[in-house]
Amino acid sequence: MADEVDVVVIGLGPGGEHAAGNLAEAGLSVVAVESRLVGGECPYYACVPTKMMVRAAGLLAEGGRVPGMAGDSTVRPDWAPVAARIRDEATDSWDDKVAADRLTGKGAELVRGEGRITGPGEVTVNDRVFRARRGIVLNTGTTPTAPPVDGLDGTPYWTNREAVQATRAPGSLIVLGGGVVGAEMAQVFSRFDSRVTVIEAADRLLLNEEPESGDLLRDVFEREGIGVRTGVNVTAVTHDDGEFTLDLGDETLSAERLLIATGRRPNLKGLGLENAGLDEDARQVPVDGHMRAADGVWAIGDITGMGQFTHVSMYQAAIAVRDILGEEGSPASYRAVPRVTFTDPEIASVGLTQAQARDQNLPVRTGIAKLPESPRGWIHKVGNDGFIKLIENTEWGTLVGATAVGPSGGEILGALAVAVHTEAPTAVLREMMYAYPTFHRAIEAALADLSG
Repeated sequence: MADEVDVVVIGLGPGGEHAAGNLAEAGLSVVAVESRLVGGECPYYACVPTKMMVRAAGLLAEGGRVPGMAGDSTVRPDWAPVAARIRDEATDSWDDKVAADRLTGKGAELVRGEGRITGPGEVTVNDRVFRARRGIVLNTGTTPTAPPVDGLDGTPYWTNREAVQATRAPGSLIVLGGGVVGAEMAQVFSRFDSRVTVIEAADRLLLNEEPESGDLLRDVFEREGIGVRTGVNVTAVTHDDGEFTLDLGDETLSAERLLIATGRRPNLKGLGLENAGLDEDARQVPVDGHMRAADGVWAIGDITGMGQFTHVSMYQAAIAVRDILGEEGSPASYRAVPRVTFTDPEIASVGLTQAQARDQNLPVRTGIAKLPESPRGWIHKVGNDGFIKLIENTEWGTLVGATAVGPSGGEILGALAVAVHTEAPTAVLREMMYAYPTFHRAIEAALADLSG
């Protein structure tokens, strides 16, 4: 016998948990299905614990910047309090009881197991069948992937999940992948005295960001003693006597630990998408502006291909909830998706890069301001690496993208994200007052450079 409910939510990452809880609070009968941890990757293996790691590493860096600025200092890294904070404060030793109780407290029924669409409006979990009167919400997220390198399979390499659970910083670490995860982890462990090398197949770090961002980050890494190899591929991996060895063709590298940070794949296999007219072999689930993927099926989060960010998932969840409840609301807009790489300096971007804008045949010009040349950057002195870069559509006279790199780059981005989202004319931005002396005042200098 099938259980009749209003909505079944499969996958309880941030967006799925948000959708299930809000729909239940709205009075619908909701079954929330999760095979792992309620809350998903973000609170247990990604956003929250990794930023605790970044915060701790940042304190070490700041302590080391005291000499010549404010006296003398001696800094001794200790990973133990970082591991304890992640275990006790962030993850409850990777126990989701708090999140599960929060969800069921809102009225949703939590069902543990793998959910599968087995017919129109029908989901089967273990031996239970649920028929959803209003629909099904998919939020199954992504899983770390490893490249097909000879010898890698079967070795005890790390992904972000193992790195977050580390009880000590390794003596040496090779990071395969120079994207967001690889860059953040490389700097964190380096500041805890690990000897770190980053290997990236592309010709620069942070390939999806502005070239200036990757180039500056490489300079910072090398200054801090982090080895960087770009434009190279790993041809083979071996693990013997507690040590990884990587063959790069012209070079061989060895380290105690290997972190694979080369990407993630959507969790679509075994979901029964074919029973909803969808393709489980696709790279993403296509959705419309109201997050509808098929008749009676909504999809949100990483699997939609609109950005693997918690804030995107939460944004999409709110739209799907409104649509399921029959409420009015604007369709999804992605012209101002913000993203932040929490290295030091922070690398924050919104909208299009210069290359992406030109790929869309937009008439663009750019303006840039170097943070060390700004009053606040000059005052800040040590640790003041950074810049602000603006991308203007010259036909529209509005910003279509921006990058803020520097101390608190993610906070500076707030003003630029508003400008891109609201399509504020650059002429109006030039007439604004920018507080002195702040980092964000460099926006004014970038606007001046934009106008030539």
